[in-house]
Formats: sequence, structure tokens, C-alpha cells
Amino acid sequence: MPRLSSKLPGYRKHASGQAFVYLDGRNIYLGPYGTQRSRQEYDRLISEWTANGRRLPSINGGTSVAELCAAYLKHAKAYYPGKTLQTRILNALRLLNKLYGRKPADHFGPLGLKAIRQVMVETGVSRRYVNDTTAELKRIFKWGASEELVSHDVFHKLQTVSGLAKGRTEAREPDPICPVTDDDINKTLEHLTPIVQSMVRLQRLTGIRPDELCSMRPTDIDRTGNVWVYRPPHHKTQYRGRLREVAIGPRAQEVLMPYLLRAPALYCFVPAESVEQWRRVKRQARKTAVQPSQVDRSKRNPKRNPGKRYDTASYRRAIHRACIKAGVPQWSPNQLRHSMATEVRRVLGLEAAQVALGHSRADVTQVYAEKNLELAAKVAQQLG
Repeated sequence: MPRLSSKLPGYRKHASGQAFVYLDGRNIYLGPYGTQRSRQEYDRLISEWTANGRRLPSINGGTSVAELCAAYLKHAKAYYPGKTLQTRILNALRLLNKLYGRKPADHFGPLGLKAIRQVMVETGVSRRYVNDTTAELKRIFKWGASEELVSHDVFHKLQTVSGLAKGRTEAREPDPICPVTDDDINKTLEHLTPIVQSMVRLQRLTGIRPDELCSMRPTDIDRTGNVWVYRPPHHKTQYRGRLREVAIGPRAQEVLMPYLLRAPALYCFVPAESVEQWRRVKRQARKTAVQPSQVDRSKRNPKRNPGKRYDTASYRRAIHRACIKAGVPQWSPNQLRHSMATEVRRVLGLEAAQVALGHSRADVTQVYAEKNLELAAKVAQQLG
């Protein structure tokens, strides 16, 4: 364990000429550097900080918004295992802390929430994103009230703020997410590394969620039957006690098989292998001879190394870069779920698409499975 330091934070000079002391992760300004008043303020803060167990006392005897954000972030990291959800929570906390961090949490109310909402609208984010973030901010204060960090009245007042309604706000409406065509997929595949190609093909055939795909390991796949079953160790609805099972048919098995020839606990899709494949292709396409000094050009201490597995962000970026090279409209991994769901719904019906996507309600599946215009036209011709 690191040795605990008994040294007190120093009285320091800022580039602006102000004196400051660094406490609890932030600079606290004391006044003009070198003045008696600034040194007295420093002595007072250090005394209070030391007496309070090396923590700054709460503002006005209550919890500040910054303290609430720090406490909730610690809770969220343990309570919400999904990286995507944690990122959304972190974005909400940053915005809240930036605008109201020094304010007492009990003084935060509906007007403050509306002000944050307006800031998001002005930045050009979509109406759905604004509503999701607003709901997340309400949950933060709800948790704070349950932990007696915030007055219950604050949470109840925040509940009076409604979400932005469609057509009644200046917030941008998000474009509908449509299935990606197989033609665009095939053109994109030509500019992806073999590993990411396999990821795209596997997701197109199974409709698996991107985070479930990225975390796939051989040990999580049951290969006893003709149809394999993948049970992700972590998934979106795990906290609700639901079991997630992804059926893997013969075509998908053929794509996945080469990545199962490794230790069971290792991830199937590894970025380091993609980098090595890319370098091998570049080396084979080289027109001039390799010089002795160019045999090994790897850095001794690189700032960034390929991770143990792809995450949803790196997977999405790889696809977007390939779309640009292929000259096709950019599409994202989730659109592969739309494409798969649309095909299943057309052939086997809505219930089959619901089961394949792992949804508990059919109305959620309809968001993914686009209605088949060809079938509707056929019904209209015969019955309409």
C-alpha cells in the first residue's frame, strides 16, 4: 500500500497572481498572493480541513452538489455494471457539477434543472438525449434523498419538471434508426480487418447487442447442441433478474469457430490481433524492401496499447472509418440488430423477432423490426 503522507497542502501562487490551496480535488482561491488576508484564509481552511478528517466541511452545514455527485458516482460504479450506462451517468454528473457544484444540494430546484436542460438544448443534442439526462439527474437526487444527503422535498420538487414533448420544443429531433442494407454492409466489410469483419457478420446473423458481442468468451458458449447458446456474463437486463441467451445457428457458428481456439476465459475478439493483421497487410503491400532499421518500429513505451477486447466505442469507430473509405452512409452496430429483426419479422413474425432480440415486450421489438412494406402492399392488394 502507498505510504500515507502527513504533509499539509501548500500555500501556492496561481498564474493569475492569486494565492490558492489544492484541497479535495479542486483549487480554492484565497486572495492576492502574499497578503496577510490570504494567509489567514489559508490557515482557516487547513484547520477546518484537518479537523474534519482531511475533508472540507459541507457548505452551510449541508451536502453540496459536488459532494452529492461524488457520492453518487461511487454508488453507480458498483451498482450499474454496464459501461454504456455508466458513461451516461458520468455525463450527467459532469454537467450538474460544472453548473452547480458549489451550491448546496438542498438549494437545487426545478429552475436549476430547467437551466441545465436549456444548456443541453443549446448545444444541439437531441430531444431524447435531453430527456434521458434530465431523468438521470432526477435519479441522482432521488438516491441522495434515500441516503439522507438531500432533503426529500428537493426530489419531489424536481419531479414536477416534465420531459420535452415532441413538436413543442426547440430541441433537435433525432433521426430514426433504420436498418442498414446488406449492400452497404458488404461494401463496408471490404475496408475492415478480418476480426471486425467477423464481428459484423456475427451480429448481423444473431442480432446480438454490441456490448454482448464485444465481451464474448468461449467459456460462455454452450456448444452441446446443433444450435449453440451464448449466455453473456453481463447484459442489459441482468439487474432485473432476467436470463439472456443468444442462439447461434450454423452460419454464425462457421464465423465464430476460429475465435474459439483459445483459452476459455480469453475474449474472442482482441484489438491487438486486429492491429497485427493490419500491419501484416501493410507489410505485404509494401513496394520497397524493408530496411534493417524498419524491421521492428514498435515503441518501447507507447502511450496507448490495444485493449484485451473491443468495447462498443472502438467497435463503432472501426465501422465508421470503414464506411468513409467505402463511400457509404455511416451506420452503427445497433443498425445490424434492426436489419436482423426486420428479416426475422418478415419471415417468422413479430414474436420470433422478439425472442431473437431478447426483448420482454413486443412493443420494444417493433422499434427494431421495421414494418415490411412489401407484405403490407400484398395485403392491401388482396384485401384492400
